[in-house]
Amino acid sequence: MDKLDGVAVFVQVIEAGSFTLAAERMNLTRSAVGKVIARLEQRLGARLLQRTTRSQTLTEAGQAYYDRCVRALAELDAAEVELESGHREPRGRLRVSAPIAFGHQCVAPVLFRLAHAHPELQIDISFTDRMVDLVEEHVDLAVRIGALRDSTSLAARPLGVQDMSIAAAPSYLARHGMPVDIDDFAGHHGIAYSRDGRVSPWRMRDENGDEHDLKIEPKLSLDDIQAIAGAGVAGLGLVQIPCWLLTRYMASGELVAVRERCGVRPQEIHAVWIKTPYVPLKTRCAIDALVEGVVGMS
Repeated sequence: MDKLDGVAVFVQVIEAGSFTLAAERMNLTRSAVGKVIARLEQRLGARLLQRTTRSQTLTEAGQAYYDRCVRALAELDAAEVELESGHREPRGRLRVSAPIAFGHQCVAPVLFRLAHAHPELQIDISFTDRMVDLVEEHVDLAVRIGALRDSTSLAARPLGVQDMSIAAAPSYLARHGMPVDIDDFAGHHGIAYSRDGRVSPWRMRDENGDEHDLKIEPKLSLDDIQAIAGAGVAGLGLVQIPCWLLTRYMASGELVAVRERCGVRPQEIHAVWIKTPYVPLKTRCAIDALVEGVVGMS
């Protein structure tokens, strides 16, 4: 009898926290998952889970068995990675999570080229500004902007730094003039960033690195950085947007830089993945491609 029969399902049930969620993740019915666990308990001659109508908890025997199963599956994964390393071409499904605007502008083009270069690689990109849980949501690789909060469980490589710049459409500057000194910004219309009804204040560094509050009149507030850039292109006011986004609009002439890289708190950009002894070839290739392709955009 296969000693691994039911082990992966058992581990998935514990990690998911319920039979129902585990069944959804494995594309099985809840009853099928229940039968697998029942057969596993019968084969082992021990009860692994204490189940009620509303919850499930590991028995003492179940906890000990679960700990060993996790280690065994990790060793199997490592063995597959070692075998895979003999292949030159990355293959399989790679799930990537990226911030919406930065993902569209900077991450997706890099991964498109990677997919084109490696036909056996299937890339699944999810665009969201939400902080995804790589373990719970089965994400292989994520791009994050800002401080890393879970560095104990995740490995990371820097991709660049996001700094903010102030810009405006040529039509707006023709009507209202180009602000030169800090005091010149007073009275200018601005397109503000807002979240949950809170409008972020405008602050910038001067040439000496000193921080200043800008007395900008919020003409409009939006919760999407791409939409803010669009409002700036429409001539509605000054915009404070990431340098990687401004570069695109400066190249087309739709926006003109008023102050470049003047944000008070530049944010680091990282590629992050679950910390494991072995990183699959598909993930390593994507990380290397992002390091090479994204750095110049930030």
